[in-house]
Amino acid sequence: MKLKGANMDIDLTSAKLVGWKQESCPWNTEEKTNKHKCAVKNVSICKYFRGIDAPDIVKCDYKNDWKL
Repeated sequence: MKLKGANMDIDLTSAKLVGWKQESCPWNTEEKTNKHKCAVKNVSICKYFRGIDAPDIVKCDYKNDWKL
């Protein structure tokens, strides 16, 4: 799946108020949390992360739903 808005925390923003649409992480939706990020600078990359397409589209393989 492709998630619009780059659900990432890489010196971009940690605030919830951003000027663009951000789609929810499917892992966060299922667990009813907001703790998962696609990538966090100097910390981690999500195990479902499969890359980025321009502009700010995150490729996600959550539950092996790899239909790109």
